[in-house]
Amino acid sequence: MNNTAKHWGIVGGGVLGMQLANRLMQQGHRATIMEAGPALGGLASAWELGGVQWDKFYHVILLSDTTLRGLLEEIGLGQDMEWVETKTGFYTGGKLYSMSNSIEFLKFPPLSLIDKLRLGGTIFYASRVKDWKRLEGVLVADWLRRLSGKNTFEKIWLPLLRAKLGENYQHTSAAFIWATIQRMYAARRTGLKKEMFGYVKGGYARILKAFTRRLLSQGALVETHFKARRIQATADGRVVVENQDGGTQAFDEVVVTVPSAIAAEICPGLSVEEKEKHRQVEYLGVICASALLKKKISPFYVTNITDQTPFTGIIEMTNIVGAAHFNGHSLVYLPKYVKKSDPAFQWSDEEIKAHFWKSLRDMYGHISEQDLVDIQVARAPYVFALSKINYSDKLPPVSTSVPGLHILNAAHIANGTLNVNETLQLVDKELPGILKKANQLKPVNSSHE
Repeated sequence: MNNTAKHWGIVGGGVLGMQLANRLMQQGHRATIMEAGPALGGLASAWELGGVQWDKFYHVILLSDTTLRGLLEEIGLGQDMEWVETKTGFYTGGKLYSMSNSIEFLKFPPLSLIDKLRLGGTIFYASRVKDWKRLEGVLVADWLRRLSGKNTFEKIWLPLLRAKLGENYQHTSAAFIWATIQRMYAARRTGLKKEMFGYVKGGYARILKAFTRRLLSQGALVETHFKARRIQATADGRVVVENQDGGTQAFDEVVVTVPSAIAAEICPGLSVEEKEKHRQVEYLGVICASALLKKKISPFYVTNITDQTPFTGIIEMTNIVGAAHFNGHSLVYLPKYVKKSDPAFQWSDEEIKAHFWKSLRDMYGHISEQDLVDIQVARAPYVFALSKINYSDKLPPVSTSVPGLHILNAAHIANGTLNVNETLQLVDKELPGILKKANQLKPVNSSHE
């Protein structure tokens, strides 16, 4: 261990917290991860549905996700990647269309030739934009309407925006769609112009198990069912984390990875300005129904929807991961992206199941009640921060005014779409600055209390 080695406390055991601990220990530090849930993983965690264990929320790996693929190599799963060429569908006017290649794109009935040319031009232009900051000052809907035209916006861009943002697209900057196009364009360049998506056999349950094993082998301490209630600096330069039972642990440095709204409440020593910046971060949550069916509903991995439905898109995981992984069944995700304050978050699981399942049957006449093996509902109130106008200029600092306390979470992904690869990249981007701050001498008696 090096002379400046410290004991770091990581509050929050999602992928971000896990990678922080991983990188810190690789540099000779000690790390303790404190997670409120029963296991590490956060939004990447798995569950059981109809006797099948798979991801609670849908995830996919792109060829261009080089940081994630590097981690998989590191934890011994790089050779277990499977790559599949995928197809994309559009459901519009009560009909299902394929939009999976150039010929299908040219034949797509809802768009005229001019519309298609403008759409292609928009994507090409966005893929060439380097200065994403200037797009933060423009609403995404205004930017896309101007470039692609009203009809293309209504038929193509609007369902894509709603699939990820719900109605919150109206307040989101153009930097959001820029990030989306950049990621997909990079995947196509890497994948020889094909939509090549991948997964690890066993899903994220297997990834998280291998990652956790790796952390423990390096000496990490993991405490689950640990809900941080209060984090404060002490007069002797330590940072104390108190849990819901009143127990405390002291560390040299603490990194809080929980959502900003929660961080502002459990870190009372933050300045008024810091607390306000964290509270102003608006998160989008998700309600996601997972249905296990006896047969496939379509050949598409993603189906974008222009018609009115209770969910904002359809993800049929079986079109990437073979049905053999699901006991011969088909796994379908039905997400609805809304804020925590949306009335939909108050719907019961039974209401969501009934509403979503009826809508899916109405869309796909060949499935019936007898085809449903199981359906369950997962919710996450804080999925990613909304990229509003000039969002990056309003971000709270990572290293806080409280000595030894740092707050790093998904809100600090200023120009992305939130996926596991970007979460891992955030650690590599911000950790050098955190370490530099930690190596500065702390003032004496600066408890901020």
